[in-house]
Amino acid sequence: MVTARAAATFDPDGRSAAAARGFVRDALLGWGLPEVVDDAVVLVSELVTNAVVHAGTPAEVCCLREEGSVRIEVTDHHPERGLPSLGDGPVHASDRFADPDGEGGRGLLMCSALAERWGVEYAAGRKTVWFRLTLPAQVPGTRYAVPATPGSDLPSGPGPVHAAVVQLDEDGRVLAWNPDAEALFQYPAAAVLGCPWADLAVWPQSPARGLGLTDTLRMARWEGGYGVRRPDGREVEVYGVQVRLRDTEGVPSTLCLLVLEPDRAVLRSPARALPGERPDPAGPRLDLLAGPVATDDLDTLLQRTVERARDLLDGDAAYLLLTTDDEAEFEVRAATGLTAGHRRHARFPVGTGNRYDSARLPSVHEDLSARPTGLPLLTDSGMRSLVTVPLKVEGRLIGSLGIAAAVPGRYDNEDALRLQFAADRVALAVESTRLTELERLRRGSLSFLVEASDLLAGTLEHEQTLALMAQMAVPTLASWCAVYTTADHAATARLAFVLHEDEDRIDPLRDLLGKTPAPEAGPTHGGVRFWTAPAETVEAAGLDGPELAGLLGETVLLALTARNRVIGLLVLGVPAGVRFRQEILELAEDLSRRAALALDNSRLYSERTATSQALQRSLLPPDLPEIPGVEVDVYYQAAGEGNEVGGDFYDLFTIREGTYGFAIGDVCGTGPEAASVTGLARHSLRLLAREGLDAPQVLRRLNAAILDEGARSRFLTLLYGELTPRPDGSTELSLVCAGHPLPLRLRTDGQVDRAATPQPLLGVMDDLDLTAEHLVLAPGEVLLCVTDGVTERREGRRMLGDDGLAEVLTGCTGLTAGAVAARVQRAVERFAPEPPSDDMAILTLRVPTQRHA
Repeated sequence: MVTARAAATFDPDGRSAAAARGFVRDALLGWGLPEVVDDAVVLVSELVTNAVVHAGTPAEVCCLREEGSVRIEVTDHHPERGLPSLGDGPVHASDRFADPDGEGGRGLLMCSALAERWGVEYAAGRKTVWFRLTLPAQVPGTRYAVPATPGSDLPSGPGPVHAAVVQLDEDGRVLAWNPDAEALFQYPAAAVLGCPWADLAVWPQSPARGLGLTDTLRMARWEGGYGVRRPDGREVEVYGVQVRLRDTEGVPSTLCLLVLEPDRAVLRSPARALPGERPDPAGPRLDLLAGPVATDDLDTLLQRTVERARDLLDGDAAYLLLTTDDEAEFEVRAATGLTAGHRRHARFPVGTGNRYDSARLPSVHEDLSARPTGLPLLTDSGMRSLVTVPLKVEGRLIGSLGIAAAVPGRYDNEDALRLQFAADRVALAVESTRLTELERLRRGSLSFLVEASDLLAGTLEHEQTLALMAQMAVPTLASWCAVYTTADHAATARLAFVLHEDEDRIDPLRDLLGKTPAPEAGPTHGGVRFWTAPAETVEAAGLDGPELAGLLGETVLLALTARNRVIGLLVLGVPAGVRFRQEILELAEDLSRRAALALDNSRLYSERTATSQALQRSLLPPDLPEIPGVEVDVYYQAAGEGNEVGGDFYDLFTIREGTYGFAIGDVCGTGPEAASVTGLARHSLRLLAREGLDAPQVLRRLNAAILDEGARSRFLTLLYGELTPRPDGSTELSLVCAGHPLPLRLRTDGQVDRAATPQPLLGVMDDLDLTAEHLVLAPGEVLLCVTDGVTERREGRRMLGDDGLAEVLTGCTGLTAGAVAARVQRAVERFAPEPPSDDMAILTLRVPTQRHA
């Protein structure tokens, strides 16, 4: 006797076999027959392929449920009467099924191997291949929970049962209205399309009804009774099932299936109590949302859900899984009673399980020892029975809820249906809260990346950039971090920085990574690679101890790629038993891209700075020579970040025994261009002075050399002199001040006067008329030589000037040469709050009051 029937027709194209497989699978699972699904799907796939590919006609598939068996028929419209060759007898050559190895006969051969009985029936213009699969005896295991047959509750009336189908859009307006809806409610479709459903539905407004019509329409699934108003004003009581849907473009709608209240058994789930009915004491309705829960706290909501589900169904453990964005994997988000076996945020495919398991249907697992589930979550957990239900929103799988017990056979079909009803109510709250969490995480990620970019852009120091990378990753992304860097064209990385959220573990972690072979730099493309070498080092070397306990969990590598070259590796790790969440890995990838560019910029800056400083140091004079009977001190500061030499320069050198040359000058401008003329001037002065030329001749030759530079030449102010200590303790000087600030002489009585007169600067005219000026410094007197960075120090309209400098120098009577230079330097800095913007050089010469032997 046939107790259920399902049929469908498939067009002759390449997609029909897959569609037929899905149809048969859904039909058999809906009947609660998972044991025969696999064999039936294989056979139907082959037979439909024969029909649509070889016969080239549509295929009709019919599934019949019989007492103790399932009969499936596949019908095509090909007239040939081909039969498979099952033995060694002759077969007509034109028979397309004669070759047992060919595609045409394989389906029938498989029927003979898998089915209890099979056959081929012919009629005019059609051929039907059928097979029967015997249902196995019921054994402890897994079965799908489906509503039981209502039995005596089925409606019995004089006329047909009308099932109205009403589809509503996102705003609750009528999109579709079938003929049964017209018959039940007496509205033609044209009169109600586009009308608000609230104008037709009479929704109960009572304290017992927690949700209004608008909120109910947004639930994933709801069923219950209410009224619908007819055109004459009368109400008709209906029982309805509402399901939230989403079309291929993602637009949501609500599908309402409605029957008259006396016909409610057609739609009603047996475990659901109707309004006004006394609830079944053996099966009270489950409510997983009892108690206030913050709508934006997903972890709290999920944890309270599993704990309440476990308590309501008297379980020993419970868990809740959420799907990833692509619905390909489950992620463990909450569990109770499984602390020894589950890992928070662990992932596994949605299809994990065996042939009797499905995450998309409510299931009852009677004895996990007889038929284990494929969930790694329950491995070695000691649980024997399990009931699982899917969490769905608008037809989309978002998660799975499971309750387990340590004894077999704890749960039955009614428990699964009651749990499914409760899960349907909580699914929308979970999805809404999860979307809120994702939005919060997205905003937090953007804020994190913006802050990271600002911090990384705020430094060009290589070591500081390494430290910033690690500090941003720990503890936001991982519990520990290591940064490896690579030299040019090197495949092996070098450990450059290590950080752990627990400072006491930094040294043990650094030691462990030092013993672990460095990872290879790898390709330049992005992506996350898992790294097991540290854990292998611990195992191979037998390392243990409290400092390493629980240190190593999942470890990942991210290439630091900048300018199409791998410059290092970012290593992130979490403690034992913890896995990285996908959104954390994606955020780490974004950070690694920004950090790589910052690290490469800092490397380039460090290399450029080192080169620049090496070249600039070559322009500075070596250590100043000691001059018997004369104290000398110099203060020098170049303007601009990273500059050690600018347009100002000084020099002090030996010309011949007993005679020394000194110079202080200022090239027009600052920076490298001015520094190049500085080098020319300093080296030329030494060479020319040692050739025996006097001071005016030295400067005229230098002037010619500057003019020979052509477009690169710059005018130069220069104070050049020669000094010779005398036996009486004084010092004789010969000076030429070519356009430079005049030197100041501090006498022992505190009087300050100019020690030279101005003459033409260098680098402007070909012929210069320069003369040397002579003076003698007595013991205790000071000669102060500065550049215009000192005298032109400004604050607003005020300028230090020659007079201000002379006033400072007046107070330096009796000070050493170094103390005089330091006091002038402090006076310049204190003159204005802003730091000096021009190069500055200070050269002081002082004849001590007593000569040292």
